[in-house]
Amino acid sequence: MKKLCLLGLLVSLASQVALADTSAAAVQLQEKKAFVDKLLGQMTQDEKIGQLRLISIGPEMPREKIREEIAAGRIGGTFNSRTAPENRPMQDAAMRSRLKIPMFFAYDTIHGNRTIFPIGLGMASSWDMQAIAKVGRTSAIEAAADSLDMTFAPMVDIARDPRWGRTSEGFGEDTYLTSKIGKVMVRSFQGSSPANPDSIMAIVKHFALYGAVEGGRDYNTVDMSLPKMYNDYLPPYRAAIDAGAGGVMVALNSINGVPATSNTWLMNDLLRKEWGFNGVTISDHGAIQELIRHGVARDGREAAKLAIKAGIDMSMNDTLYGEELPGLLKSGEVSQAELDQAVREVLGAKYDMGLFKDPYVRIGKAENDVPDYYADSRLHRDAARDVARRGLVLLENREQTLPLKKSGTIALVGPLADAPIDMMGSWAADGKPVHSVTVREGLRRAIGDKAQLVYAKGSNITGDKAMFDYLNFLNFDAPEIVNDPRPASVLIDEAVKAAQGADVVVAVVGESRGMSHESSSRTTLEIPAVQRDLIKALKATGKPLVLVLMNGRPLSIGWEREQADAILETWFSGTEGGNAIADVLFGDYNPSGKLPITFPRSVGQIPMYYNHMRIGRPFTPGKPGNYTSQYFEEPNGPLYPFGYGLSYTDFSVSPLTLSSKTLKKGDSLQASVKVKNTGKRDGETVVQLYVQDVAASMSRPVKELKNFQKILLKAGEERTVTFRISEDDLKFYNSQLKYAAEAGEFNVQVGLDSESVQQQSFELL
Repeated sequence: MKKLCLLGLLVSLASQVALADTSAAAVQLQEKKAFVDKLLGQMTQDEKIGQLRLISIGPEMPREKIREEIAAGRIGGTFNSRTAPENRPMQDAAMRSRLKIPMFFAYDTIHGNRTIFPIGLGMASSWDMQAIAKVGRTSAIEAAADSLDMTFAPMVDIARDPRWGRTSEGFGEDTYLTSKIGKVMVRSFQGSSPANPDSIMAIVKHFALYGAVEGGRDYNTVDMSLPKMYNDYLPPYRAAIDAGAGGVMVALNSINGVPATSNTWLMNDLLRKEWGFNGVTISDHGAIQELIRHGVARDGREAAKLAIKAGIDMSMNDTLYGEELPGLLKSGEVSQAELDQAVREVLGAKYDMGLFKDPYVRIGKAENDVPDYYADSRLHRDAARDVARRGLVLLENREQTLPLKKSGTIALVGPLADAPIDMMGSWAADGKPVHSVTVREGLRRAIGDKAQLVYAKGSNITGDKAMFDYLNFLNFDAPEIVNDPRPASVLIDEAVKAAQGADVVVAVVGESRGMSHESSSRTTLEIPAVQRDLIKALKATGKPLVLVLMNGRPLSIGWEREQADAILETWFSGTEGGNAIADVLFGDYNPSGKLPITFPRSVGQIPMYYNHMRIGRPFTPGKPGNYTSQYFEEPNGPLYPFGYGLSYTDFSVSPLTLSSKTLKKGDSLQASVKVKNTGKRDGETVVQLYVQDVAASMSRPVKELKNFQKILLKAGEERTVTFRISEDDLKFYNSQLKYAAEAGEFNVQVGLDSESVQQQSFELL
């Protein structure tokens, strides 16, 4: 009885705390509204328009002019200035303005700020939410320490066409996995509050459907049915917003003919009314001006009008809001209420970032400025190494070629073996190549004096001059890639000589980081020809060949798979990438990464993703392919499926058991398997749960990821892994956009990738 009384008391106290928290939140919200409304009432029209202007630090506007504009109340925020000494004079200028409305300072801190973590695909390959939280939290701490208030991240665009260069920034093809990572990143960036001195505000991007651009060509159009939007592409944005993201960056593409930047349905009806979002919306760089080229605005005046009426609060790299809104307000084409609403959201974001309480909350005092913002001592190397190795995916390992021995002679070749700038990947924030540990350096440190490491470049990234010129045009500070001027044959001969004298060859090949970047869409997914020539020559030596891939998208590596004895997918793994790769190659860390995106056999199979719709004439492996949905020139199906990844140990999965063969709406059931480490080493693996709706009111995917668990098993250890399945896991948006689960049969699949699964069925009553 005493236990029951105590339990009741604890429940009562918990309820009171929850009510107190809710009440406190309501009071805080009311205080925020009162503060913003009062300030808004004091502002002139010019000051209001100024708050909507987000200015890029760069050649577009000199710093002196920016400070002058800020002091006059004509700029609301800036981006691309990254240290306290840069930002303090601008905040000082804001404090000289009439109303002293503080500035905010933003930057693209996407996978690290000074310490660079793996690109999005590398993070997602870890399937490890604690590791991903470490990325977000460390990034926020570093960015805030540098005086930044806001990041344009996470990028949660679903990517199912790897020709798209920005595939590298996101978390792959799957709605569930991307949604889960998006939530974690937002909460890690913002901490318990975006007002905290060590937190930054998350601006989720790119809203919406940017990863679905036609043909994988950047900035292209998107034409998509509403059910596909609601079921597949919109949930990650919604998840990030529900996690508390303070803002949304708007996509550059059009949606069903209407650019996102002027899309009233997208920005008002869906985002604000249906989802209840009340944060700040920010256009992408120059996107309002681009409405003219989209063909929906006659001139800048109409472009500004369309954007603000659609719900675009801030104009990034603005010219048009500043130039056109005064006239639009005077003519009545834009109402005072529309202007005020946009300003209210900008001021609200600044309030949430804690800037009204302390404009210098992240800038600090001049006497506390860091002597060297680029000092190596400011990096979080242990965290970067830990996260990087968790996202490495072992694709092939014939005859246990890996792990390598720390003895004998190792030949290290390839244009990416000693490439510090490429190690960081695209959008590497304030990371510096000098801080990158390359594969060459990582292997050298790992073997010490136990083995001999012989290095030869072997080839350039590309032998295509047009590609070389394009990639270097992307980088304004220094050449993105530097070609060895020697003939290709000389480079290969040097690598072959190194290989012939070695016990094993490690070839680091793939893409330069600029090949997987914004505006770097590709027509092929093949490794450049000069690198394939190198691989062919290395294979001919007869020495064991390990391919280490560096790339920002799935590649067509069917031929390479036949040449290699082992393949390790490393993506672009960041500042500590070389050490992390060495850890895995030598077996100091057992790889556990799983692919977050399908590897097609060829570009002709695109789009290829695991959760495609069911069709009437599917291809069935092992049966004749005629009159089925297939390509007849090559085997159907992926080269490597979603969720795939090997280990240095082996795992077995028992038959799947369900706690019930029926499920009543509102209830749940349990799906269980026994997973055993049948190998000789401890290792981690990812147990994945998929669900298939057998017969619904509309065609549904062949399967959908609904849950997963990453588990560590010691050699010989067996563990029961249990998943809870509820009605919510079975819901979808039907053709009328009703979100519900439909009664009927469901298949449950559990396995270690999306293809190798155990299956059972139940019925939803």
